[in-house]
Amino acid sequence: MGLTTGFLGGFTLTSAVLYLTISLHTRNRVTQAALLRQQRNVLMSMVEPEPPAPEPVAREVPVGLAEMAKDRWNRELEGVIRSVYTTDWKRVRESAEDRAVSVLEQLRASK
Repeated sequence: MGLTTGFLGGFTLTSAVLYLTISLHTRNRVTQAALLRQQRNVLMSMVEPEPPAPEPVAREVPVGLAEMAKDRWNRELEGVIRSVYTTDWKRVRESAEDRAVSVLEQLRASK
């Protein structure tokens, strides 16, 4: 091996080892810094907890003619269903029977 080849080989080996050492040291420092930051945040959140996030604001969208028609239809439908549920069907049947009996009596009286 010649002087130049030996020198370049030694320089390359030394440079590679130095680069890898510095790279490993840098990665270790970055990892340690991230861990310290994380631990600091955990400790600070225990001492001074963060205020709760504000409630999200509701988004208001202007309604169109179709949406207004749908809303009106739904209100009408709800009203009809509510009246069906709140109706006393026994009383309705009794009043219908009374009217039918009175109609039959009027028919018999008119003959």
